[in-house]
Formats: sequence, C-alpha cells, structure tokens
Amino acid sequence: MDIAQQKRKENIAEYILYLWQLEDLLRALQFSPEAIYTTLVKPRGLEASQEQLLVAWYLDIAHLLEEEHKEKSGHLDHTLHLIADLHDLHLQLLQQPIGEAYRTRYALLAPHIASLRAHLDSASNISDTELCFRALYAAMLYRIKGEGERAVADTIEVVSPVIASLADFHHKVERGEIDLFKE
Repeated sequence: MDIAQQKRKENIAEYILYLWQLEDLLRALQFSPEAIYTTLVKPRGLEASQEQLLVAWYLDIAHLLEEEHKEKSGHLDHTLHLIADLHDLHLQLLQQPIGEAYRTRYALLAPHIASLRAHLDSASNISDTELCFRALYAAMLYRIKGEGERAVADTIEVVSPVIASLADFHHKVERGEIDLFKE
C-alpha cells in the first residue's frame, strides 16, 4: 500500500507495473489471506495495526480481481484506465509543440511497434501505449526468470525511454507544471 502510494506519486509507469506484478503475486498466492499475510505482510515487521491495513489493502485488490473476473489473467480496469489516460497524453504530445522531445524519442520506437505486436499474442486491438507496458512487463518477467536476455535488453532499450518520458510528462501535467497547449 505504502509502496504503491509512493510509486503513484512519483512515477505512474512504475505504479502500473507494480500493480501488475502484485496482481500476479496475489494469483500465485491463490488470494489466500494466510498466504498474503505470511508472504507479503509479516516479513515487513510492521506494527499490528499497519499489518491489518496492509492485509486489507491486498485483499481489496484480490476482491477487485475476482469482481472483474480476472482471477486467472488480465489486469485491473483501474490500471487499464490509467494506461488509456497515458495514451491520450501520448496522442497529445504527438501533436502539440511541447511534445517535440517526446516525438523524437517515440520516433526511435515507432519502427519496432509492429514487431512488438507480433511477439505479444492478441495485442492487435490495444493502443501502442498499452503495448509498450505489456512489453516492459514481459521483459520484467523474463528478467526475473533469467530468460531471453537479449530480447529483454532490446525491449527495455527501445521502450523504456518512451514510457519514462511519457510518465514524466504525466507527472508534470498532473501537478500543473506544464500546459500541453502552451507554445
């Protein structure tokens, strides 16, 4: 909960990837309150009241996954809505003068989009932004498993700068530090 809140404040992309990882972890723990407590809460050495809050937060996420019928796979609507918002920002940055540096970064990624779609099954109906998140998440999972080192490095090299830039713009827009429509 505290990690997620911090990530949400600082970097929307890390927040989304963190929640996706948490979804998979909760699935692996079979949404068991005991397993969640033992694996995710107890090792943190928190006070009892903090432990209760953290367990409740994890169980809320587990409940949402069940409610959205995503017990086996898929991502919470909450994160998909955030990605849709980021994609809207992406489209604005491709058009507005303030997005010049972003467009330069995205131009390096654009030739790889079709290849990413080909490697990620059933990804043809999603936005380029969601595709990038899926690619980063897949790379993260491969890295954890110690597989596909070259593919992981290539994906991160091409996708990460674009998503990092998009997250930075999001952060600045959200805090009122920049105006997308100002020249």
